[in-house]
Amino acid sequence: MLSSTADKDKNSLAKDLKYLLKTGIIQSNVMTAFAGFWIALYENQWQLGNYWPSLLFMLAGTALVIAGGCVINNYYDRDIDPIMTRTKLRPTVTGSISLPVILWMGIILTIVGVGLLLLTSLQAALLGLFGWFAYVVLYTMWSKRRYTLNTAIGSLSGAVPPLIGWAAVDPNLSLTAFALFAIMFIWQTPHFLALAIKKTDEYKAANIPMLPVVRGFDVTKRQIVFYIICLLPLPLFLLKLGWAVIILATILNIGWLVMAIKGYKKQDIYKWSNKLFLYSLFYLMILFIGMILITLPSVIF
Repeated sequence: MLSSTADKDKNSLAKDLKYLLKTGIIQSNVMTAFAGFWIALYENQWQLGNYWPSLLFMLAGTALVIAGGCVINNYYDRDIDPIMTRTKLRPTVTGSISLPVILWMGIILTIVGVGLLLLTSLQAALLGLFGWFAYVVLYTMWSKRRYTLNTAIGSLSGAVPPLIGWAAVDPNLSLTAFALFAIMFIWQTPHFLALAIKKTDEYKAANIPMLPVVRGFDVTKRQIVFYIICLLPLPLFLLKLGWAVIILATILNIGWLVMAIKGYKKQDIYKWSNKLFLYSLFYLMILFIGMILITLPSVIF
């Protein structure tokens, strides 16, 4: 009986931490940070074996800074999270973890994360702080409840990890580094607008001015297509990575655009947005893992 109770407590704590830390966000951002680090090695013709400590400090620091920002986001949004299905099980809502503990957790995670990034380079730490500031202050505290542009403003934080990874090994950011930033920045708007369409009723109930809530589905659909079109020229700035990367990124962009246009008027809006949302997840994974695999021989050998 005691063992069963202990197991339940462990499972409950693990579930609480998963909601609190937003592990899915951490995983995707750490992946793009790793890609930034990796591509910096490739562009400079450096070998991974000489930079293991920097890589480990960068990955841990990035993960902790993001976790700290997510925890503080949960703390700040505790008044609206009970309204939305996908957020109502957070410990800030259920009370399974006390609010002072959650606040201090967010602060400590952030400080430790920035400290670890400082062990790689000052630029990486400053970029980590900027990403945290963009997410916690510019997005969560300022724009999320005021403007439909909250999606674009929040995209700043999600676009920073490749720069953090790059700066951890090479503080001199190149055009390729900023191209990765631009791809991540633009990718996030159609990704999150598709999610906003799926969750329109919940955002409306929580009084969050997401674009489909304020301007309707037609405007949101046009914005999604517009941002996907904006992705089309960006692979050309990855020329130093070779034509294989450019072709891969272009195929992914065209595939996303075709899917968006093909179902623009023919499909149910929720079915359409769900397809685009799922495609955006595969897009991110395939593009960044693809870049790593294509450049693998030069970085490893």
